[in-house]
Amino acid sequence: MASVFSAVIAGDLPGYFVWQDEDVVAFLSNAPISTGHTLVVPRAEVDNWQNVDPELFGKVMRVAQTIGKAVVRAFDAPRAGQLIAGFEVPHLHVHVFPAWGLGDFSFENADRSVTPDQFEAAAERIRSALAS
Repeated sequence: MASVFSAVIAGDLPGYFVWQDEDVVAFLSNAPISTGHTLVVPRAEVDNWQNVDPELFGKVMRVAQTIGKAVVRAFDAPRAGQLIAGFEVPHLHVHVFPAWGLGDFSFENADRSVTPDQFEAAAERIRSALAS
């Protein structure tokens, strides 16, 4: 089933990508709960994590771990948070974000006023951390 993420992956909608390979992509959330909030998404259109092929799920989680290390470095955070909510878009995605405390795990913190320049700056910080 096609989703908004399918359109982002296909390039039909804009996305600030920080990771792309043949199976998994990672791009910034359009409503970040903290600066650097990244979504790790399989290219395959799978609705939820319980139904994904275990091998692909393992790769999604390995990429999420790599992104987590990068957001910690990029934003000098003590931890990387990770959530799988699954209600927002019917396409498996893992939320990875810099976290300083449990309060950072709330979608009530979502910021819908981030500018393209702010998105690009955050994406560049993550790309740089991934490259180092």
